[in-house]
Amino acid sequence: MGDVLVFGATGYLGARITAHLAEAGYVVTGVSRSDTGDTVVAQAGGEPFRGDLANPAPLLDMAADHQAVIYAAQRDLQDEYAFLSALTTRLAGTGKKLIFTSGTGVLSQRTDGEWSEDTFAETDHFVPSKYIGFRHVTENLVMASGWTGSLQAMVIRPSMIWGHGGCGHIARFYQDARDYGDVGYLGRGLNLYSNVHVDDLARLYLLALENGVSGALYHAVSGEANNRTIAQAVAADCGVTARSLNFDEAVDRWGKFETLIGMGVCSRTRAPRSRAELGWSPVHPDLMADIGHARYRQPSV
Repeated sequence: MGDVLVFGATGYLGARITAHLAEAGYVVTGVSRSDTGDTVVAQAGGEPFRGDLANPAPLLDMAADHQAVIYAAQRDLQDEYAFLSALTTRLAGTGKKLIFTSGTGVLSQRTDGEWSEDTFAETDHFVPSKYIGFRHVTENLVMASGWTGSLQAMVIRPSMIWGHGGCGHIARFYQDARDYGDVGYLGRGLNLYSNVHVDDLARLYLLALENGVSGALYHAVSGEANNRTIAQAVAADCGVTARSLNFDEAVDRWGKFETLIGMGVCSRTRAPRSRAELGWSPVHPDLMADIGHARYRQPSV
């Protein structure tokens, strides 16, 4: 076992990663910005370290003092790249382990509610998203540091994350029911993000930390459910109706950015490398099991 520093340890995914690593016997330090964040880290079994990515110097020092670093924070894409560039530079030549969290939004395709037959494994070519494809540059930066042997660096690219009432995408549909008295989906609503349960995903980080190949990219996906199906299930749970929205109606309701990157795209993935190379075997295949969780009835998750 060893010591691991987790960036984003107070978040939905980061807290689960912290808990899984702590349960496996790792000594985990979680970066936090507040008393509330300290509590989240401590409850997950980690040791809080107060810091802010906007002030990277002390965090880079802390990273250099750990055997492994997991980046699961959410930041502006340019700021994210700048920090990962500084982090890989600081850790260069140490052979330490680094896992960067990306997301399958980088390969999403705008379909305005239509289904796409395209599905991507880790090594498949794709055209990066016009809107968030810059994260692919950060992926390549991290993987390149692993290819050269400077670090044992890897990228995990999760699909849509769900479980324990924490899926932001599902929460958006519940917000519709509260705000509009119905639940919308764009066009025919046949588009989808492949998905993965947060605990299955956290398990993948543990496997990558212990057995991952330097320079590797690992997908995390275990199921699919299209937007119309989700919308109809949420509507039934809330006692309202689900209905199709045209693009202008969708932008009025969700905003242009959310419509383009969340409600209007198809992002379908497979994870053969994660399964074959790491022996990853997810046990929570059905996102629909999360519908009805009490947290979704709250104003935010």
